Amino acid sequence: MITTSLESLLFASAKPVPVATLKKTLDVSDEILSEAIADVRARFNREESGIHLVEHEGKVQFVTNPSQSELVGALLRQETDGELTRPSVETLTIIAYRGPITKPEIEQIRGVNCTLILRNLLMRGLIDEADDTQRLQPVYTVSMDFVRHLGLHQISDLPDFDQLHMDEKITNLVESLQKDVEIQTEVL
Repeated sequence: MITTSLESLLFASAKPVPVATLKKTLDVSDEILSEAIADVRARFNREESGIHLVEHEGKVQFVTNPSQSELVGALLRQETDGELTRPSVETLTIIAYRGPITKPEIEQIRGVNCTLILRNLLMRGLIDEADDTQRLQPVYTVSMDFVRHLGLHQISDLPDFDQLHMDEKITNLVESLQKDVEIQTEVL
């Protein structure tokens, strides 16, 4: 059912999804997609629902019910207060020394899924996310706030930056991931 697939895609995405992307991914006509969006909107955009559908400038996204903003804000503040966990520091270090870097590249280096860590670092304002047209996926870099917080003039002022930024073992590890992706793409 198209509505179920639409809900799954919107739930899985952490940011607004262009309608054109949904149309292509779901392989449906404009009319069918519009009907599915209207159905989702009718079912979720009610006061008793904790999830609402927002539509803006050709993009759609699931968000929390605006009436719950104080409660959600309190939870998010709890996530961003306090010290960083060791995995967060490791991920932030990888981004600082190897950025701009993709999520799969970070995961190749760390060996574990980094989705929640990246989300937390973004919420704290320590990293920035940007689309990379060559890699066709988001890349992560440290934010200006991170650089300023460390008292640096530029990220290359980090200790041993040149050595770690161009470390051969890490470069080979990341390149092996890129080769695996190329092979998988050729198979498809």
